Amino acid sequence: MTTTPVWSVDPRTGKQREQVAVEATPQEVAETVRAAHAARGALADATVRAAFLRTAAALLDESAAHVIEAADAETALGPGRLTGELARTTGQLRAFADAVDEGAYLDIRIDRADPSLSPPRPELRRYKVPLGVVAVYAASNFPLAFSVPGGDTASALAAGCPVVVKAHPDHPATSELCASLLRRAAASVGLPAEVVSVVHGFDAGLELIRHPLVAAAGFTGSIRGGRALFDAAAARPVPIPFHGELGSLNPVVVTPAAAAERAEEIGAGLAGSVTLGLGQFCVKPGLVLVPEGPAGDRLTGALTKALGETEPGVLLDHRMRENFVSGVRERAGLPGVDAPVTPGSGGEHTVGAGYLTVRAGDLLGGGAHDLLLEECFGPVTVVVRYADQGEAGAVLGRLPGNLSATLQLSAAETEGAPGPAAELIGQVTELAGRIVVNGWPTGVAVAPAQHHGGPYPAATSHSTSVGGTAIERWLRPVAYQSVPDALLPAELREANPLGLPRRVTGD
Repeated sequence: MTTTPVWSVDPRTGKQREQVAVEATPQEVAETVRAAHAARGALADATVRAAFLRTAAALLDESAAHVIEAADAETALGPGRLTGELARTTGQLRAFADAVDEGAYLDIRIDRADPSLSPPRPELRRYKVPLGVVAVYAASNFPLAFSVPGGDTASALAAGCPVVVKAHPDHPATSELCASLLRRAAASVGLPAEVVSVVHGFDAGLELIRHPLVAAAGFTGSIRGGRALFDAAAARPVPIPFHGELGSLNPVVVTPAAAAERAEEIGAGLAGSVTLGLGQFCVKPGLVLVPEGPAGDRLTGALTKALGETEPGVLLDHRMRENFVSGVRERAGLPGVDAPVTPGSGGEHTVGAGYLTVRAGDLLGGGAHDLLLEECFGPVTVVVRYADQGEAGAVLGRLPGNLSATLQLSAAETEGAPGPAAELIGQVTELAGRIVVNGWPTGVAVAPAQHHGGPYPAATSHSTSVGGTAIERWLRPVAYQSVPDALLPAELREANPLGLPRRVTGD
């Protein structure tokens, strides 16, 4: 049988570093899924799951130098950025271990029987159970936090679901290294290594989503790739939940009052957000509404200065570089579009940051200008100059769903009195899953109240992929009616032997 090698490639040179693996055959994918399915019972013990997650975090921390070196060699993201990402990754693992210990994610509810009601209410006890094997599709831009040891994997394992990760081709060596650490962690707490597995290859990803023992999937990537997998998940004889993060413009609205108050500060902050990670964050601000007039001109002047001083950098791979250069060229060639700082090729292996400008009236005309409403992955943003709030609102009304929306407001506008700012909050709430005021969307805190998702195409479900409630994606509720206490799961028994939080009515 012919095998297809999987190579680790240096994005700084475009050269192959080493062969890491071979692409999985359909038979190998099936065997991997069956092994994961067979291992699911071992994850039933919550204490063991929590210990597994904490041990995985500890092993990743102990191997930090090796992990960061491997990831930097494959992504060119740099040791500084990757050190922070590794801390985020191990923090997620420990946070989900804490959630398992606490048990609130089970959402236990007990309704006492009440024959006096009409109709009478029987005894009901409800909690959540794991779905089964979860397929995780790793992201290119976060080789740790949204890859093999990332949030999808951590939350699925916390829920009690084995995981099969389809590794991203941009960092296969990092994926194998992290998988080996997770499997060591599993073995050290008495779990079978098959609770976490990795497969490589485009075709393997399709085989994975179609396998009848895969119960759910998580994805972070492009609209095109995510939609293909989403459709495949829905087309199965038994459709499964597909939690995909597909793409986002992350609009920013700068009010006239905010521009008048701190134009230079906003311009510099925007440049920093657009170029963070070389514009390869899923929450990079890709479209910015700036008022016409002198204050807006001062803002764009500060943006021009900051971006003009930004050194070229290396994108995650050469395919992305080519897509960025061609995407910028196509957008810059549209009528009425200018490039005060021309983004695009910065050299044979690098790209330069920049931005494009267009009048709101041109953008509202539709047609070819609709391209400006699509995400362009890399260090570029589109500044839309608007005449008044009505025109800004009309542009917002044409946008698809987003992960985030940001408002830059003046000090007076943040006082909360009814007015244009409140209207803007209401409008962007319909567009995005996270609303930011006087900050920047890049940087997604891992916290219980976080929501990283949004209306389609930002996400294919209403769930979050970041934060404590991400665990809910891999669980389903079950209610037990009039079941004798001895036959109930331990989580629901009257004596509450596990000491879990529960809501009880009718006492």
